[in-house]
Amino acid sequence: MLRNYFKTACRNPWKNKFYTSINIAGLAISIALLTVSSQAIPAALANPVKSLKTD
Repeated sequence: MLRNYFKTACRNPWKNKFYTSINIAGLAISIALLTVSSQAIPAALANPVKSLKTD
């Protein structure tokens, strides 16, 4: 039974290549935006005077 699920999961991307590529591209873009925003927000909120004193 579990083997049948894996076969179906592997077969669907081959049948629906366009739909699969759109999903993967959207996932990659969202992960990239999440990573950039998680780095940019603390940098924007940091005190520039304090960071210049330590450099």
